[in-house]
Amino acid sequence: MSTSWVRRNRALLLVGGVLLLAVALTVVLGGGPARSDAPLDPDNPGPDGAQAIARVLDDQGVEVTVTRSADGLEDTVVDDGTMVLVSDPSALGESTTERLLEHADGEPVVVLTPSPLLIDELGLDSTVNSASIPERVEARCDDPRFTDLTLEVDLGVAYTGDDGCFGTGDGSLLVTGENGVTLVGSTDLLTNDRITDGDNAAAALRLLGERERLVWYVPNYEDLLAEDSVSLRSLLPDWIVPALVIVALATIGLIWWRARRLGALVTEPLPVVVKAIETTRSRGRLYRKVNDRAHAAEALRDAAGARLADRLHLPRAGHEQQLVRDVARHTGRPEEQVAALLTPAGGIPTSDHELVRLANDLAALDREVRRS
Repeated sequence: MSTSWVRRNRALLLVGGVLLLAVALTVVLGGGPARSDAPLDPDNPGPDGAQAIARVLDDQGVEVTVTRSADGLEDTVVDDGTMVLVSDPSALGESTTERLLEHADGEPVVVLTPSPLLIDELGLDSTVNSASIPERVEARCDDPRFTDLTLEVDLGVAYTGDDGCFGTGDGSLLVTGENGVTLVGSTDLLTNDRITDGDNAAAALRLLGERERLVWYVPNYEDLLAEDSVSLRSLLPDWIVPALVIVALATIGLIWWRARRLGALVTEPLPVVVKAIETTRSRGRLYRKVNDRAHAAEALRDAAGARLADRLHLPRAGHEQQLVRDVARHTGRPEEQVAALLTPAGGIPTSDHELVRLANDLAALDREVRRS
């Protein structure tokens, strides 16, 4: 390589050297452990991470092994000197929970804020209550690990159980079941920004540092099977199916009882046709029986006025004066005489004789109009 070629391409060589130096620095500086932004991850140095407690445990002589898959957990040895911590139980399903319990084989397992469905899958007889967290939560239990300790947490849930510590009135923030599974109701116990509050650090170290090794299990959604999907049936309480069966049987029984009570269907003949003359005579007999000559006279005048209005092509209602004038013009009678027959101005008959005479006079008036 000649000196003249170097002089001509020295700018290119300088840029290449800078790039090689940048790559080398990246490899050297980036060769450390990868950082994570996931909450409660042991490699997350952020406020919601758990790197601080992981490093303190390591400094205290506890071997912390982080595994991020179900296969990785099964490849990790879990013996009588090992404890398993599940920091993100939301990624656990039925299949991965079974693999976890089977691999732990009775060794201590700590789970942070599990859901009610996961509690059942863990085989614990415990329920979840929304806890009203006081400012300071004292241990108030017989467990020597937490004697005289006080937690300071903002958020959490309480779990029911006999063997519990840090009670809130609705349950306990820390409950251990018969199968060695411990439920922790607040993530503030391990986060970087809350680990130094109160006795949070002491409680976390005594809980997670009692064994020589801690397997920090971060579940992965990719390990879930299709059968692990949450269905509507899995979210319903166990008593809902028997209750629906009882309601269905009661409904069927009610339908059967009402059907028998009403009896079989029967056919009925159509209503009897009554002639108009029979209806008129029946009403007349009723009026006569109660001596209601006013309604009888009104019925006679209304019927006569309707017939006369039809003959003279006049409106039936609300035109009495026009009807009286037209009838008087066609018959030649005085309007006062016609009004006395067709309107209430003629008075109410005081006897049957006067009522019959009114009927005859109206009939005669109708015949006169018909002839005209």
